[in-house]
Amino acid sequence: MPVLRDLFINLSENQLLNSAAQKYGLRLGAQSVVAGTNIPEVIKSIKELNAQGISCTVDNLGEFVFERSEATKAKERILEVIQAIHENDVDAHISLKPSQLGLDIDYDFCYGNLEEIVDLASTYKMHINLDMEDYDRLQPSFDLLDQLSQKYDNVGTVIQAYFFNAAENIEKYKNFRLRIVKGAYKEPAEVAYQNKHDIDLNFIDLIEYHLLNGKFTSIATHDHNVINHVKQFVKDHDIPNDKFEFQMLYGFRKEMQLELAKEGYNFCTYVPFGDDWYGYFMRRLAERPQNLNLVTKQVFTKKTNTLIGLTAAAFVLGRLTKKSK
Repeated sequence: MPVLRDLFINLSENQLLNSAAQKYGLRLGAQSVVAGTNIPEVIKSIKELNAQGISCTVDNLGEFVFERSEATKAKERILEVIQAIHENDVDAHISLKPSQLGLDIDYDFCYGNLEEIVDLASTYKMHINLDMEDYDRLQPSFDLLDQLSQKYDNVGTVIQAYFFNAAENIEKYKNFRLRIVKGAYKEPAEVAYQNKHDIDLNFIDLIEYHLLNGKFTSIATHDHNVINHVKQFVKDHDIPNDKFEFQMLYGFRKEMQLELAKEGYNFCTYVPFGDDWYGYFMRRLAERPQNLNLVTKQVFTKKTNTLIGLTAAAFVLGRLTKKSK
């Protein structure tokens, strides 16, 4: 599994395949994991999920932006999504990545973009979630959260279970709405657990801690074993349903999403939209390779498999060439 995980992470960073995915995405079946490429399409997807008792968190796909114009464009689109959510009166909030809004360009520039977004969302009583990225962006992202929370109470973030400092951060931010995940980037052994068993154990510990001590817990997993554990844990500790929700990705385990909603649990689907879907999807497979079996088969058409195969081969060949020099 570690080899497969590394392959998906490296594929997620392959610009050739990412460019091809943006160009041919919908024809390759990306609509199974992406809820549209524009705002009307994503609103339609949200309405369909809402009708089944499922709320949504919306991600305008894109990250690692190094041009101010691109960051500003992303900000404007997120503002348009917030407005559309409000005007259509749908049950949804926003998830965003600081790097898409200029974190790698200039901290203050990124903060200004974020503040505009959080401020507009605040007027509509809408939550904004700062998605966490890789370790190099971890502390700057927490700094943004700290600064925003001095003025606003509608912002939260993500705790990644593979980091050694996750327990410290979940205690520090226990009064925030938090999404708890395992983690989907390739991190060095100096800062993160490398063993799946260790990550899984920490994941459960973090969930239990925040359920008992935190404001609101979003449990992001497709693993039915974790879900069943949480069900029993909240029952044993008399934790009310309004203190937590389960989260899964759009297009994954659809039947289980509906089942949990019907059972009366708060359920939120992570709804990505846009053309820049490829890196996002590959990291979901890296995070849990079993997700390959959970997503709709439409994603892997003959064209997709051929494209992935060619790029994977190119990647392996490149690695072998480097080693031989």
